[in-house]
Amino acid sequence: MSKHFYRYQMEQPVKVQPASVPAVDGLRTGRDYLQSLNDGRQVFLDGELVKDVTKHPALSRAADSIAHLFDLAAEPSLRDRMTFASPKTGQPVLRAYQIPETAQDLKARRLFSEVWAEATFGLMGRTPDHVAGFFCGFAAAPEVFAAGGAQFAKNVVDFYEKMRDNHLYASYAIVPPQIDRSKPAHKQADPTLYAGIVAEKDSGIILKGAQQLATGGLYSDYIYLSCIHPLQPGDENYANGVVIPANAPGLKLYPRRPFGAVASNSFDYPLSGRFDELDCFVVLDNVFVPWEQVFIHRNTNVCRDQWWKTPAHAYGNCQAQTRYAVKLRFMIGLAKRINELSGNDSNPAVQVQMGELASLVSIIENMLLAQEAVAAKDSDGVLWPSKTALYSVMALQSELNSRMLEIIRELSGAAMITLPSSAADFDNPDMMADINRYMQSGSSDAKTRIAVMRMAWDFIGSEFGSRQQQYEKFYGGASFLVKHNMYRNFDFAGATSLVDRALKLPAF
Repeated sequence: MSKHFYRYQMEQPVKVQPASVPAVDGLRTGRDYLQSLNDGRQVFLDGELVKDVTKHPALSRAADSIAHLFDLAAEPSLRDRMTFASPKTGQPVLRAYQIPETAQDLKARRLFSEVWAEATFGLMGRTPDHVAGFFCGFAAAPEVFAAGGAQFAKNVVDFYEKMRDNHLYASYAIVPPQIDRSKPAHKQADPTLYAGIVAEKDSGIILKGAQQLATGGLYSDYIYLSCIHPLQPGDENYANGVVIPANAPGLKLYPRRPFGAVASNSFDYPLSGRFDELDCFVVLDNVFVPWEQVFIHRNTNVCRDQWWKTPAHAYGNCQAQTRYAVKLRFMIGLAKRINELSGNDSNPAVQVQMGELASLVSIIENMLLAQEAVAAKDSDGVLWPSKTALYSVMALQSELNSRMLEIIRELSGAAMITLPSSAADFDNPDMMADINRYMQSGSSDAKTRIAVMRMAWDFIGSEFGSRQQQYEKFYGGASFLVKHNMYRNFDFAGATSLVDRALKLPAF
């Protein structure tokens, strides 16, 4: 059977959970999305079960930021950029779910993600278009899943279509917990520490254990649970790929401490108060998964191949690089404003540093475009972004990102840490007089200057900023793993053939 048969074989309408998704005749709005989050999901924070993530003071603003993305996608004036016609229903659906067949399709996906990235200034890495890219890749190569059984290929395509046609948001947890990395999953002290199968029924499987790190998991409709770490013989119970509703009985989400918890106002916390997407530790306490939501079943080979023999990893990280390029444009804009406020913008030494910063930002942006320019089409007509363009920049990202942040620190000097204690200082007339006199700049009043510096500190120096740096270092995996990806995809044969030709030059 061809891939296209798998992709379009379903003729009946997809059954959905009415409480979680809107009708397929309209795009999901922010209001639809926020209402769907109040579904009984178990999120534990500060020793308590969160009753409603849309109302919790530490969680609600990030939920609002994601809701805004759905509103942007549903905006009539952005219809062409943000949607395409579902091959099944003909209704407009998010372009993040378009499987590209041409360079124009790949560009259209990028332009979609740019709109969302600009709405969050590139600070939310796991917006709904990220894992959407992975499912596009899975559905584009269903024969990889068919290696474990034809029904699994059908399942993954069916679920991709459900996500696409109902505008769903999935996150993923694909890394085992850091308990004892010296041992494989099946040799841990307790076989149910890592998320794996503990029982099977005619209707599905039961999972128990933990998995990390579901960034955005508490804001998602579904969590894709699988494993991207190498698995060994004996690890079959952990070699699965399943989707689980965020409100499934027995599924527990433990987010890290939210930075939004201390964000008392948008002046002091302009970024962390809005864009803290929360990384979640996932615990499965005998969670039942029906067979139709199982794509990989106790198969270490398919569990590995889903990432590398489908375009999933390339699509998902192409989106990540689109988001990152937007974030760098925001970052260099902050640096430019800092220089203007300090009066250093025309200083040749500062311009040299800004030139280096601009060079690094431009490398990221142009490597993103190169993924489209040298994309490759497979035998089924599906376009893959250039893996060498993608993995080369990802392999160096942790080093380049740190260097760019260091440049901004050098440019700002003490500016980000010589600021008033909070926005409340502006309410005290005596304090305000000193602030206005001594904290102004040559080109702006004190409040404007302080607002820019507060934003720069939130971007770099706050807990939120530190998490951002850690995220950029590891979101695509440890750098040595990404460099391995680059090694596997580089044309060494072409390079060594040049050496061989040189060795065969005639003697003189």
